[in-house]
Amino acid sequence: MNSLWNRFKYSVQADLHTVLDKKESKNPIAMLNQYIREAEKQTDSIGKLLERQSKLKTELQKELAEAEKMADKRRNQLALAQTAGEEDLVAFAEEEIAAYDTRAAELSESVMETAYELISLERKFEEMKHKVKDMKVRQLQLMGKENVTRAHHRMDQVISPENADSKMASVGDMKKYIENLGGKIEREYETSSMDRRLESLGKAEGAVK
Repeated sequence: MNSLWNRFKYSVQADLHTVLDKKESKNPIAMLNQYIREAEKQTDSIGKLLERQSKLKTELQKELAEAEKMADKRRNQLALAQTAGEEDLVAFAEEEIAAYDTRAAELSESVMETAYELISLERKFEEMKHKVKDMKVRQLQLMGKENVTRAHHRMDQVISPENADSKMASVGDMKKYIENLGGKIEREYETSSMDRRLESLGKAEGAVK
């Protein structure tokens, strides 16, 4: 059973936070995504091994049932041979019974051992699947935090560019620029309006003369 679990590339019992702390990375989400992909591959692989182990247990049970059936058959034949006084058949039946009983005892032990190992593997497999699920939840949490961080950063660039490395003007600066531009346009309009009125007065005075 231990040799089976030594095939794992990653320990399914490793705490997720410990894994994240041990691996230095500027992008923990990318590292977590890779770890989850590897864990899912291991989950599929272990699932197939468990399926194979279950089939082996079934085969052992079939062999055990066959050995016990043959031992009972030979016992019945032994009784008939003893009644008939067939010494050679008696000897043969006794040898067969001993062989089948020995095989059945070995198979019974193997079935019990295989059943125990299978239960142990299934429990660890369920624990493994829970770990993968926990990692996926952690992945969603980190993605949410990353989105919030990026949103805050971009909003800070707009609201307070002096506190961020950005060439983007702040909302306040843009507001002042718009107000100044509006004031300039209004002043130019007023100047143009005055010019038109003065010119109109000049034309009217010339017409009177």
